Amino acid sequence: MKPVDYPEPFRELARELRRLPGIGPRTAERIALWLASSKDARPLDLASALRHAADHLRSCKTCGFFSTEELCEICLDQGRAGREICVVEQATDILPIERARSFQGRYHVLGGRLAPLDHIGPDQLRIDELLSRAQIERPSEIILALSADVEGEATTNYLAEALSPLGIPVTRIAHGLPAGGGLEHADPLTLQRALEGRNPLKV
Repeated sequence: MKPVDYPEPFRELARELRRLPGIGPRTAERIALWLASSKDARPLDLASALRHAADHLRSCKTCGFFSTEELCEICLDQGRAGREICVVEQATDILPIERARSFQGRYHVLGGRLAPLDHIGPDQLRIDELLSRAQIERPSEIILALSADVEGEATTNYLAEALSPLGIPVTRIAHGLPAGGGLEHADPLTLQRALEGRNPLKV
Protein backbone atom coordinates (compact mmCIF):
# COMPACT_ATOMS: atom_id res chain seq x y z
CA MET A 1 0.00 0.00 0.00
CA LYS A 2 1.33 3.42 -0.99
CA PRO A 3 2.14 5.58 2.07
CA VAL A 4 -0.01 8.67 2.51
CA ASP A 5 1.70 12.03 2.04
CA TYR A 6 0.58 15.65 1.95
CA PRO A 7 -1.03 16.82 -1.30
CA GLU A 8 1.30 18.17 -3.98
CA PRO A 9 0.44 21.88 -3.38
CA PHE A 10 1.45 21.45 0.26
CA ARG A 11 4.70 19.69 -0.66
CA GLU A 12 5.49 22.42 -3.22
CA LEU A 13 4.95 25.11 -0.58
CA ALA A 14 7.22 23.28 1.86
CA ARG A 15 9.90 22.89 -0.83
CA GLU A 16 9.89 26.62 -1.52
CA LEU A 17 10.05 27.43 2.20
CA ARG A 18 13.08 25.16 2.56
CA ARG A 19 14.97 27.41 0.17
CA LEU A 20 14.88 30.21 2.75
CA PRO A 21 18.04 30.59 4.88
CA GLY A 22 17.83 28.81 8.21
CA ILE A 23 14.70 26.84 7.29
CA GLY A 24 15.09 23.06 7.46
CA PRO A 25 12.61 20.37 6.37
CA ARG A 26 10.71 20.17 9.67
CA THR A 27 10.49 23.95 10.08
CA ALA A 28 9.33 24.31 6.49
CA GLU A 29 6.63 21.71 7.10
CA ARG A 30 5.44 23.49 10.26
CA ILE A 31 5.28 26.87 8.49
CA ALA A 32 3.45 25.32 5.53
CA LEU A 33 0.98 23.67 7.92
CA TRP A 34 0.36 26.98 9.67
CA LEU A 35 -0.12 28.83 6.37
CA ALA A 36 -2.50 26.18 5.11
CA SER A 37 -4.63 25.70 8.21
CA SER A 38 -4.42 28.69 10.60
CA LYS A 39 -7.17 31.29 10.40
CA ASP A 40 -4.58 33.98 11.27
CA ALA A 41 -2.17 33.03 8.46
CA ARG A 42 -3.62 35.16 5.61
CA PRO A 43 -1.50 33.39 2.96
CA LEU A 44 -2.93 35.48 0.11
CA ASP A 45 -1.77 38.68 1.84
CA LEU A 46 1.68 37.13 2.25
CA ALA A 47 1.73 36.11 -1.41
CA SER A 48 0.68 39.64 -2.41
CA ALA A 49 3.42 41.20 -0.27
CA LEU A 50 6.03 38.86 -1.76
CA ARG A 51 4.87 39.71 -5.28
CA HIS A 52 4.92 43.46 -4.50
CA ALA A 53 8.45 43.23 -3.07
CA ALA A 54 9.68 41.19 -6.03
CA ASP A 55 8.19 43.69 -8.48
CA HIS A 56 9.34 46.90 -6.80
CA LEU A 57 12.41 46.31 -4.63
CA ARG A 58 15.82 46.76 -6.23
CA SER A 59 19.37 47.68 -5.29
CA CYS A 60 20.42 51.31 -5.44
CA LYS A 61 22.57 51.85 -8.52
CA THR A 62 25.10 53.88 -6.54
CA CYS A 63 25.42 52.40 -3.07
CA GLY A 64 23.61 49.05 -3.21
CA PHE A 65 21.03 49.75 -0.47
CA PHE A 66 17.40 48.71 -0.90
CA SER A 67 15.36 51.04 -3.08
CA THR A 68 12.21 51.26 -5.15
CA GLU A 69 13.82 53.62 -7.66
CA GLU A 70 17.18 53.80 -9.41
CA LEU A 71 18.67 55.62 -6.40
CA CYS A 72 17.82 55.08 -2.73
CA GLU A 73 16.68 57.82 -0.37
CA ILE A 74 20.14 58.05 1.22
CA CYS A 75 21.86 58.78 -2.09
CA LEU A 76 19.09 61.23 -3.03
CA ASP A 77 19.29 63.10 0.30
CA GLN A 78 21.02 66.39 -0.46
CA GLY A 79 20.89 67.32 3.22
CA ARG A 80 23.46 64.78 4.33
CA ALA A 81 26.39 66.83 5.59
CA GLY A 82 29.17 64.23 5.50
CA ARG A 83 31.42 63.57 2.52
CA GLU A 84 32.62 60.21 3.83
CA ILE A 85 31.78 56.83 2.31
CA CYS A 86 31.18 54.01 4.78
CA VAL A 87 31.81 50.57 3.24
CA VAL A 88 29.70 47.69 4.59
CA GLU A 89 29.30 44.04 3.66
CA GLN A 90 25.53 43.82 3.25
CA ALA A 91 22.69 46.28 2.74
CA THR A 92 21.29 45.24 6.13
CA ASP A 93 24.44 46.65 7.80
CA ILE A 94 23.39 50.20 6.93
CA LEU A 95 20.35 50.53 9.19
CA PRO A 96 22.19 49.90 12.50
CA ILE A 97 24.59 52.71 11.60
CA GLU A 98 21.72 54.99 10.56
CA ARG A 99 19.84 54.29 13.79
CA ALA A 100 22.90 55.32 15.81
CA ARG A 101 22.48 58.83 14.28
CA SER A 102 26.23 59.48 14.40
CA PHE A 103 27.10 59.24 10.69
CA GLN A 104 26.03 61.74 8.05
CA GLY A 105 27.95 60.45 5.05
CA ARG A 106 27.02 57.92 2.39
CA TYR A 107 27.45 54.17 2.03
CA HIS A 108 28.77 51.50 -0.29
CA VAL A 109 27.57 47.90 -0.07
CA LEU A 110 30.13 45.29 -1.15
CA GLY A 111 27.63 42.45 -1.34
CA GLY A 112 29.71 40.18 0.89
CA ARG A 113 33.35 39.66 1.78
CA LEU A 114 36.30 37.79 0.35
CA ALA A 115 35.91 34.07 0.98
CA PRO A 116 38.18 31.95 -1.25
CA LEU A 117 36.79 28.67 0.13
CA ASP A 118 33.33 29.73 -1.04
CA HIS A 119 34.73 30.95 -4.39
CA ILE A 120 34.03 34.60 -3.55
CA GLY A 121 36.83 36.79 -4.87
CA PRO A 122 37.12 40.48 -5.73
CA ASP A 123 35.18 39.99 -8.97
CA GLN A 124 32.15 38.75 -7.05
CA LEU A 125 32.01 41.87 -4.88
CA ARG A 126 31.28 45.52 -5.72
CA ILE A 127 34.92 46.53 -5.34
CA ASP A 128 35.39 47.98 -8.83
CA GLU A 129 32.30 50.11 -8.26
CA LEU A 130 33.83 51.40 -5.01
CA LEU A 131 37.08 52.33 -6.72
CA SER A 132 35.17 54.15 -9.48
CA ARG A 133 33.06 56.03 -6.93
CA ALA A 134 36.13 57.04 -4.96
CA GLN A 135 37.80 58.43 -8.09
CA ILE A 136 34.70 60.35 -9.19
CA GLU A 137 33.28 61.56 -5.84
CA ARG A 138 36.64 62.08 -4.07
CA PRO A 139 35.20 61.51 -0.58
CA SER A 140 36.94 63.08 2.41
CA GLU A 141 37.36 59.61 3.97
CA ILE A 142 36.52 55.98 3.28
CA ILE A 143 35.47 54.10 6.41
CA LEU A 144 35.68 50.31 6.31
CA ALA A 145 32.94 48.90 8.56
CA LEU A 146 33.49 45.20 7.98
CA SER A 147 33.42 42.15 10.24
CA ALA A 148 36.30 41.47 12.60
CA ASP A 149 36.65 37.79 11.64
CA VAL A 150 39.27 36.30 9.32
CA GLU A 151 37.33 36.96 6.10
CA GLY A 152 36.43 40.49 7.19
CA GLU A 153 40.07 41.21 8.01
CA ALA A 154 41.19 39.89 4.63
CA THR A 155 38.62 42.07 2.87
CA THR A 156 39.62 45.12 4.91
CA ASN A 157 43.31 44.64 4.07
CA TYR A 158 42.55 44.07 0.38
CA LEU A 159 40.46 47.24 0.17
CA ALA A 160 43.03 49.32 2.05
CA GLU A 161 45.69 48.27 -0.44
CA ALA A 162 43.44 48.80 -3.48
CA LEU A 163 42.40 52.27 -2.29
CA SER A 164 45.84 53.49 -1.23
CA PRO A 165 46.91 54.82 -4.69
CA LEU A 166 43.94 57.21 -4.68
CA GLY A 167 45.34 59.26 -1.83
CA ILE A 168 42.05 59.24 0.10
CA PRO A 169 42.22 58.63 3.87
CA VAL A 170 41.06 55.10 4.65
CA THR A 171 40.00 54.19 8.19
CA ARG A 172 38.24 51.30 9.86
CA ILE A 173 35.69 51.22 12.62
CA ALA A 174 37.01 50.48 16.09
CA HIS A 175 36.50 46.99 17.52
CA GLY A 176 36.35 46.69 21.27
CA LEU A 177 34.20 45.97 24.29
CA PRO A 178 30.45 46.54 23.92
CA ALA A 179 28.76 49.09 26.15
CA GLY A 180 27.94 47.47 29.47
CA GLY A 181 30.20 44.48 28.77
CA GLY A 182 32.79 43.21 31.22
CA LEU A 183 36.27 41.83 30.58
CA GLU A 184 35.29 38.38 31.79
CA HIS A 185 32.94 37.90 28.83
CA ALA A 186 35.29 39.22 26.12
CA ASP A 187 37.10 36.89 23.75
CA PRO A 188 40.85 37.36 23.10
CA LEU A 189 40.37 39.05 19.70
CA THR A 190 37.92 41.57 21.17
CA LEU A 191 40.34 42.37 23.98
CA GLN A 192 43.18 42.77 21.49
CA ARG A 193 41.11 45.20 19.41
CA ALA A 194 40.05 47.10 22.52
CA LEU A 195 43.66 47.54 23.61
CA GLU A 196 44.84 48.53 20.13
CA GLY A 197 42.01 51.06 19.78
CA ARG A 198 42.43 52.71 23.17
CA ASN A 199 41.99 56.49 23.33
CA PRO A 200 43.39 59.12 25.73
CA LEU A 201 41.07 60.18 28.53
CA LYS A 202 39.75 63.73 28.40
CA VAL A 203 39.93 65.35 31.84
